[in-house]
Amino acid sequence: MTQAQTGSTQSENAESKRVPESRAGGSPARLADETSQGKTTIAASVVQKIAGIAAREISGVHAMGGGVSRAFGAIRERIPGGSGTSSTSGVQVEVGEKQAAVDLDIVVEYGASIVDLARAVRRNVITAVERMTGLEVIEVNISVNDIHLPSEDGEEGGGNGTATSRVE
Repeated sequence: MTQAQTGSTQSENAESKRVPESRAGGSPARLADETSQGKTTIAASVVQKIAGIAAREISGVHAMGGGVSRAFGAIRERIPGGSGTSSTSGVQVEVGEKQAAVDLDIVVEYGASIVDLARAVRRNVITAVERMTGLEVIEVNISVNDIHLPSEDGEEGGGNGTATSRVE
């Protein structure tokens, strides 16, 4: 192994040992651009929102987040004056001065090729974040937590009053 390969392997090992929970933390804004005329900072929540929207743009992504975060998101949508649909559910980011890393939790539509879908989501998130923020996206980790079946659409509404009881 060459020295360059060894250095790369060591940095990859250090990267893989990162704790995902640290992605949501950190200071609220990071340096994105500094010139003699001033500096531009971008909040981590902005990068988080961009990544979430870019992931949802890909056909085959049914929802974002794990079961618990999706349940809280559904409750949040029903609260008057609440934040409405959360575009950051299932998205965690770590933003540095020049780089960003993204973790996504997604639910895939049944029948979609998960490998192709993940590749398309990753490409779209990287393109959107880099184009809009100027930050280099060093990684996009995708966790597929569930598969959505078309038959589940009718069951999620909790019933519309037309169903009959099996027990009298």
